[in-house]
Amino acid sequence: MTKIFIINGGQKFGHSGGRFNETIANATVDFFTSMKEFEVKTTNINQDYNPSEEVEKYVWADVVIYHTPIWWFQLPHGFKKYIDVVFTEGHKKGIYVSDGRKADHPTRNYGTGGMLHGRKYMVTSSWNAPKEAFTLPGEFFMETSVDDGVLFGFHRMNAFTGMGRIDGIHFHDVEKNADIRSALKLYQEHLTQNFLNTEVYEHLLNSNS
Repeated sequence: MTKIFIINGGQKFGHSGGRFNETIANATVDFFTSMKEFEVKTTNINQDYNPSEEVEKYVWADVVIYHTPIWWFQLPHGFKKYIDVVFTEGHKKGIYVSDGRKADHPTRNYGTGGMLHGRKYMVTSSWNAPKEAFTLPGEFFMETSVDDGVLFGFHRMNAFTGMGRIDGIHFHDVEKNADIRSALKLYQEHLTQNFLNTEVYEHLLNSNS
């Protein structure tokens, strides 16, 4: 049985009700709970949480799935606080033991002190920006992808813990031109390809990349 930890980082704040990410997070829960091969635990960062219990969820999980909007080109402050609090609590308790360096080689092996080796993670993100803002010459993100740009640090954060990456999915133009039905269909296909395609999934679980 594969253990899936789903984190809804869709913060409710200002004019944002977090509805899109709540919908996607609920779709993730429904997808995995519909099959006996998976066991699911969840967290919603808008609700009270116990940092120690959150660390235990990370340690328990085979795969962590994050759902987050992007606010001002970074994670919402509530989701960032969750990570800061939980990862700090996880020091020497299952998330990381050190930054990986040794006194005799202080310039080498930074980022190798994680304790979550063998686990995987996946992230979905939602944007007001259209997809073309990342792909077309002269547009705002200068032809830099979400993963290589705004979420680069997020990916390195997870690598720091020892987790390997499963390619995620990014939803664009959701504030002004959201198409929930099409987004859910695309997401279902993404989950099916990555978790129900036996050849792909076994490669993901066995890979340390």
